[in-house]
Amino acid sequence: MSSTASGKTSGANSTWRNWGGNVAARPVRQVAPVSVEELAEAVRRAREDGLPVKAVGTGHSFTSIAATDGVLIRPQLLTGIRNIDRDSMTVTVEAGTPLKRLNAALAREGLSLTNMGDIMEQTVSGATSTGTHGTGRDSASIAAQIKGLELVTADGSVLSCSATENPEVFAAARLGLGALGIVTAITFAVEPLFLLTAREEPMPLDRVLAEFDQLWAENEHFEFYWFPHTGNTNTKRNNRSAGPEQPVGQLAGWFEDEFLSNGLFQVTQWVGRAAPASIPGIAKISSRVLSARTYTDIPYKVFTSPRRVRFVEMEYAVPRAALVETLRELKAMVERSGLRISFPVEVRTAPADDITLSTASGRDSAYIAVHMYRGTPYQSYFTAAERIFTAHEGRPHWGKVHTRDAEYFARVYPRFAEFTALRDSLDPDRLFRNDYLRRVLGP
Repeated sequence: MSSTASGKTSGANSTWRNWGGNVAARPVRQVAPVSVEELAEAVRRAREDGLPVKAVGTGHSFTSIAATDGVLIRPQLLTGIRNIDRDSMTVTVEAGTPLKRLNAALAREGLSLTNMGDIMEQTVSGATSTGTHGTGRDSASIAAQIKGLELVTADGSVLSCSATENPEVFAAARLGLGALGIVTAITFAVEPLFLLTAREEPMPLDRVLAEFDQLWAENEHFEFYWFPHTGNTNTKRNNRSAGPEQPVGQLAGWFEDEFLSNGLFQVTQWVGRAAPASIPGIAKISSRVLSARTYTDIPYKVFTSPRRVRFVEMEYAVPRAALVETLRELKAMVERSGLRISFPVEVRTAPADDITLSTASGRDSAYIAVHMYRGTPYQSYFTAAERIFTAHEGRPHWGKVHTRDAEYFARVYPRFAEFTALRDSLDPDRLFRNDYLRRVLGP
């Protein structure tokens, strides 16, 4: 391990692996710059050496979107808040900052993002570049909350963009897949810290599907988990509250979020992997273990939760109007297939946004996420699910398992050609190339 003046460069061919354990890569070198200037120099040097460049956050993508055999940029030293502007209600943050650290820092300042995903282990640049989202009737993905971006482009220059500065880059780079440059800082819209009341309760799947439009319309944030092999779901409704703050008690929180949702769930996954025939019985018990609860807390403590059981995931966005039909088809497929599915199916929504390759670009969307325990064969389940999703013009999450290619995306994204033309302009020599981008965007 050799050091530059401040950052670190590793010349050894050490193997990088993602969180899910299904992607590995051996870059020629790994660089952890401590400044934008150092990152730009690493990009210029890679270009001179004829090596492709990719940046990676915490590896929470299940695709090979960050994999490279060239230069791997690790932004973990590019962290922290650069600036808080209370007049414009924005915060500018370094790209390698974990969402967990950002959320806690904002809360200390009496501020919050409007919406967020259900985990906060990712870096802000990794989360936004792949389209991380939560659920919301009116509030969209994390990328949709971006007001400005700074990125290092293929020639090593630093480019700033916003709705008024380089707007064509801004339209695409908020969710850029790492194809347009390496994001070094993000400016997010924020608002005064608020409270959310969460209401979690079991509900029969038939009722959820029959009343879905009403449940969606009546709640700012609605989501549910369906347990395959059962007719049961667990629903979650989050709505703004005047208070008072009533967080989950420490013991109750440990029991439900750690013991049941992680510890006991881990054991059931081990049992299910060893004895697949036991899964339907386990699912019927698991789907009834969590009881109804209501609590009120600051946003990130309501939106996010710990995920310690490792898995592999596929998630597709379908038109929101097609959700009920799509989910009924998925349930029928599982019932007739003989598959044994030990992980619940997660369902969320997002309003249409104006980001070129956002999964909600130009259309109100519903997300259906299917998971399998890490180490369990997932191909048969995911292939069958993907066939259903694509029949509804589904758009796969860029950071989760899928088999779609540029030809497919050109059909389901009206602005796909706009993105690829911008890529041709910013990176004509494909410095930021890898096999994944070649498949999803074309050569």
